[in-house]
Amino acid sequence: MADPKKDDFLDDIDEATSEEFAGDMEEIDDEAAELDALRAERDELRDRFMRALADAENARKRADKDRREAENYGGTRLARDLLPVYDNMQRALATANEEQKQISGALLEGVELTLRELTSVFKKHGIEPIAPEVGDRFNPQQHEAMFEAPVPGTKAGEIIQVSALGFMLHDRLLRPAQVGVSSMPAS
Repeated sequence: MADPKKDDFLDDIDEATSEEFAGDMEEIDDEAAELDALRAERDELRDRFMRALADAENARKRADKDRREAENYGGTRLARDLLPVYDNMQRALATANEEQKQISGALLEGVELTLRELTSVFKKHGIEPIAPEVGDRFNPQQHEAMFEAPVPGTKAGEIIQVSALGFMLHDRLLRPAQVGVSSMPAS
């Protein structure tokens, strides 16, 4: 049988080895924990970076859209303010009779040329007239009913009179056409 004293030194070696490995294992556990913490921090920073990148892209798209809208619709207030000028010039030309045309022909021709130039500027800037005809169907998206009247020979909802033209600025309503609408009941 083996001598017990000789076996004791084996126990001492096992203890020394386990103490040495315990230090190494502790060091490995610390490194693994630190590595896990660094990976978590990296993932968080990557996530924040991707979100910041997406926010920057969204801000760029929003700014581009705002710029396009400002180009297209920035002059809306000015355009609305010019519409009564257009209406007044139309009325001036419509009310002139033959005698006035003989006497003030040059003046009326100047008003007509000015009206044509204003119409040309409107077209250049995307302002298009809405010109409904008598008999057209009333469209609440483009027309404003100024009155309703029962007119024989018409159907309910038909335009019976156009008081003022409407205008669109690109795809937006600048001013609805002002119309009279038939309220003839169905027979």
